[in-house]
Amino acid sequence: MRVPFLFVAGGIALLTGCQTLDSQKTDEGTPATPIAIEQIKVAPVIPEVVETVEITDIWQRIRLDMQMEVPDEKLVRQYRDWYIKHPQHLERVSERATPFMYLIVEEIEKRDLPIELALLPIVESAFDPFAYSHGAASGLWQFTSPMARHFGLKMNWWYDGRRDVPAATTAALDMLEYLHGKTGQNWLYAIAAYNTGEGRVINAAKRNAKKGISTDFFSLNLPRETERYVPQLLALADVIKNADKYGIKLTPISNEPQIEVVDIGSQIDLALAADIANMTTSELHKLNPGYNRWATAPEGPHKLVLPVDKADAFKVALNKTHTNERLNWERYQIKSGDSLGLIAKRYKTTVSALKSVNDIKGNIIVAGKFLLIPVSAKSLDEYLLSADQRLNRQQNKARGSSKITYKVQSGDSLWKIAKQHKVKTAQLASWNSMAPKDPLQIGQKLVIWSGTRSNSQGLSEVMRTVNYKVRNGDSLARIAGKFNVSVNDLVRWNSLEKSKYIQPGQMLKLYVDMTKVRA
Repeated sequence: MRVPFLFVAGGIALLTGCQTLDSQKTDEGTPATPIAIEQIKVAPVIPEVVETVEITDIWQRIRLDMQMEVPDEKLVRQYRDWYIKHPQHLERVSERATPFMYLIVEEIEKRDLPIELALLPIVESAFDPFAYSHGAASGLWQFTSPMARHFGLKMNWWYDGRRDVPAATTAALDMLEYLHGKTGQNWLYAIAAYNTGEGRVINAAKRNAKKGISTDFFSLNLPRETERYVPQLLALADVIKNADKYGIKLTPISNEPQIEVVDIGSQIDLALAADIANMTTSELHKLNPGYNRWATAPEGPHKLVLPVDKADAFKVALNKTHTNERLNWERYQIKSGDSLGLIAKRYKTTVSALKSVNDIKGNIIVAGKFLLIPVSAKSLDEYLLSADQRLNRQQNKARGSSKITYKVQSGDSLWKIAKQHKVKTAQLASWNSMAPKDPLQIGQKLVIWSGTRSNSQGLSEVMRTVNYKVRNGDSLARIAGKFNVSVNDLVRWNSLEKSKYIQPGQMLKLYVDMTKVRA
């Protein structure tokens, strides 16, 4: 009797030929002769070849993971048309997103959340970590102060966690997970609640259910902004997913880490940190927009975001730098009449920082004694992305032909000051990097733009924003002279380092009185 051997590869065998079970039985039903079995022929199994495609672009990674249904709703169509007609918007967004998008996608996938959430910073802030909205929300994810604190973000004079991209991303995804649970595992509800609060969304759904009508997102009665917020995200997702179809060319973002978060252990001057990292101060500050001043916060967080290709060298160099060498210090002798508050204000620091450095428990200081005061390594004008310098640029943007500086007095409000000077409250707030409901402080300086005025030649000033393309042979001084502005203004308006060369083809923004421009 021949015994067949059947080899199965991959769980699949293809049989060829035939097999016959030919038996002759006796009357008792037992086989009279052995069963003859023909050899089974087995065709070789060819392993299935799975083609592996390497995803090098983060946008492609996002496209492949999209799962949210995009409904054919009027507002979705309107926003989709807007994105298609304004491709330059997504080009700018791609450039801003380049350092941070990989980190955001990684965190979303780690939590198994919808990848569409990675697009929320585009809707919220156009990926500008310095964005500040009319509703007093700040940062990439547009947190308000109360919500930021609720989800663990620190905010003080030195540091604003809402603009710290890694920290704010963690807080935003924590918040979205919380809202998803509170709104019955409905992601459209959760996204709407991120904009307006879960109470409004839940109550709107309950009202519809009570009336016996649909409770899907597009049937809810919500604030106008929220009714547009979710369709905008869905339209954006559709445009990103079908970019080729819509003729949109997204600037590729490498599908690999762009930044690394480095624990530095103590406070450090940003200019010194930039030198150690072989970067300009502005380049470093762009990756660390959470820091309001010239240094990291005295009491932390003691972390810096660095380009991934510079992080290792930075850590080696930093380890050779003693913590006492990470700040410049001035030895100040206390004078009669001094207080910690006055000294802190004079040196652009805080009372808590002075007390911490000098181990002061209360608020009493003694004339004749000395204080150690941390001071910036460079002129404060060199820290172009600090809160003071950003405010200075905002207040000096030409909004009209006449500007006055107003000092806030007791009893003032933005509404009262705006009414007194015949401008809109929203305008006054915007000119001073504020939200209309932000509180004022006595002594705070506000700029107010108004009317037209005559210059010495009797011509009305004509203020224009000029986008200037740098040409061969140009210098900051030459461009400043041509448009009758100062080099310092050019540096401020364009977040340049004074020592940095400008390149032919580079675009500069200028705010110019056209009556003073050289022919």
